Amino acid sequence: MTFTGTSVDVQRLAGCSFGVTAPEELRLAAEALVIEMGGEPEWIAEESRPLYHAALALGANHLVTLVAEAMELLAKAGVTAPDRMLGPLLGAALDNALRSGDAALTGPVARGDAGTVAAHVSELRAHAPPDGGRLSRDGPRHGRPRPGPRPAQAGAGGGPARRPGRPGEPAGLHRTGETR
Repeated sequence: MTFTGTSVDVQRLAGCSFGVTAPEELRLAAEALVIEMGGEPEWIAEESRPLYHAALALGANHLVTLVAEAMELLAKAGVTAPDRMLGPLLGAALDNALRSGDAALTGPVARGDAGTVAAHVSELRAHAPPDGGRLSRDGPRHGRPRPGPRPAQAGAGGGPARRPGRPGEPAGLHRTGETR
């Protein structure tokens, strides 16, 4: 899960799947903690944690940069409320993708309409950044640390806490909704 440090974070936890990694003797306790918070525990083996976290970061970060790029392009096209236009479309596309994977593709790509795809590519080349857009450029740029500790990372006395989830660190709730 991605946390904002606002009251909406608690609401988002209900029904959320949590990756759980713990020593075997603490597994039941860790899973019970997730259930007590209203979540669904999903066991993640220690050796799979890097891939698990990379997959979550890939999905969430690329989604953010993809949506931001689409909103900028819609604004260039004269759309006054790109978020209102994209919200329903992207919500349905995400729901379909989660249910059907690549089979959820629609439009000119799904129907093999090479002419329309070529026209889209031409427009994107004319209006999007020449270096491949946000997915290649802004992920790293926007990934710079924000000033001050984030609420989920603040330690005692307001200072930064050790980042949870690293080998050798104690069990705890991870920013991705993972418990260890």
